[in-house]
Amino acid sequence: MYAEIRNPADYRAALYIRLSKEDEHEGPSESVSNQQSMLEAFVQQHRLTVFDTYVDDGWSGTNFDRPNFQRMIADIEAGRVNMVITKDLSRLGRDYILTGHYMERYFPERRVRYISLLDGIDTGVDSTANDLTPFRAIMNDMYAKDISKKISSVKRDKQRKGLFIGGKPVYGYKMHPTEKNRIVMDEGAAPTVRRVFGMALEGMSCRQIAVRLNAEGVPTPAAYAGLPVANPGPYTGLWRSERISDMLQNETYIGNMVQGRTRKVSYKSKKCIKQDRRDWVVVEGTHEPIIDRETFDQVQRLIGSRRHTRSRTYDFLLKGLIFCHECGCPLAVLNRKNAAGENTLYFVCRTYQRFTKGGACTSHTVKEQTVTQAVLEQVQEVCGDYLRADQLLPAARREVAAALAETSGEREIAALKAKISSLTIHLDKVYMDKLEGILDGDGFQRIYTRVKADRAALEQHLSQLDRPAPSPEEQRDLAEKLTERFLKTASVNRELLVSLIERVELTRDKQIILKFRFKQPKDG
Repeated sequence: MYAEIRNPADYRAALYIRLSKEDEHEGPSESVSNQQSMLEAFVQQHRLTVFDTYVDDGWSGTNFDRPNFQRMIADIEAGRVNMVITKDLSRLGRDYILTGHYMERYFPERRVRYISLLDGIDTGVDSTANDLTPFRAIMNDMYAKDISKKISSVKRDKQRKGLFIGGKPVYGYKMHPTEKNRIVMDEGAAPTVRRVFGMALEGMSCRQIAVRLNAEGVPTPAAYAGLPVANPGPYTGLWRSERISDMLQNETYIGNMVQGRTRKVSYKSKKCIKQDRRDWVVVEGTHEPIIDRETFDQVQRLIGSRRHTRSRTYDFLLKGLIFCHECGCPLAVLNRKNAAGENTLYFVCRTYQRFTKGGACTSHTVKEQTVTQAVLEQVQEVCGDYLRADQLLPAARREVAAALAETSGEREIAALKAKISSLTIHLDKVYMDKLEGILDGDGFQRIYTRVKADRAALEQHLSQLDRPAPSPEEQRDLAEKLTERFLKTASVNRELLVSLIERVELTRDKQIILKFRFKQPKDG
């Protein structure tokens, strides 16, 4: 069944075993112990040395970020393993693209021999079974896709029935102690939810509510649930206005089950995308409400009224480039009236804006126009050695000459003359049709006017192309004008600015730090 391994002492084998929850339904033949016994019998028969056994239990074949699979890859990279053995190809993976990558590229490039026992695949020999490997991988992928569709269908059906299928209920609720897919009120968190809605009814903004809760030390939903924080940041453990806004608009608090707000891009990807509200699955009256409907609706009206009283987005040159030097967060902009009553944009630290009383940072408040002008002056100063007119002028002359040569191309002139001639013939034919009574007066006038206008436009274009070439003096003047315009506008062109500057940092004492994407002349 398997090719003879002539030099077993040259190999250090990795026995890879995978079992997903879907595979468990296929029977005991797919179990971890069954796979392991089969692999061990093979290595004993062929006197192979096993470096290690790698088991991923409960992992889908479409996911190649499995912990023990990645551990095996690390051992291959370190040169500890040069043979991989699995029960069948589906144990390696069910994504035919990635499976093919490992089979056709990764393993051969690292001189790793791959053997699949039940499929008869052995990359160490030339066999027909190896040629059929891509088709087996596609079949395994189709199986995974079919399973994914069935699981999605079951989940969607549960959602329509109002059954909770998420991992953790929204803040204020917990899983039912006895009934599966049901949620009940969490008496420890529900009072905070009621208080948030109460403060909203009093006219407090989401930011003001977050500041109040942070000042009183109320645990956030993540802290209340005891969830670990992978990458702590300046907002860790603090309420944010976005969290408050989500709470105030969540129908779960009035007893409706709201699910399907996101969906995975595909069965092969973990990435989720947000769904439009019309695609959400909302089932009314599935659990005890924390907030009554009248209160909820009144809060929605208050939130809706605020959306029309201010603009939340502003365009400015340094958008996405300016950050707080102390905390590293992007700076926000506020629109305020100055002493003259004019609308003026101000930069402010986002951390300070959200957590003013927490003392996380300082305001950094300064006019956007002041910072932008200072940044542009620094850019012009630093780039002065690069953007000299005497260096740009030769290149500009070449560009002008090339543009003139292109616009006066003989092919384009010939094509235009041919089109003009064709339209002239067409006009003559239309006129003859009118004389012979084929066209009435209205039809003739409509066609004649349109064709004549088309011919006039082509003739005008031809006159521009067929004019005498400018003298060298005229070309030089045009190049100098282009160079001067570039030097004046280079630093205020956002596209160019982004390509020059990596980030701008504003310190608490209003100092500006520029980090360029290139090495400055003074750096050597």
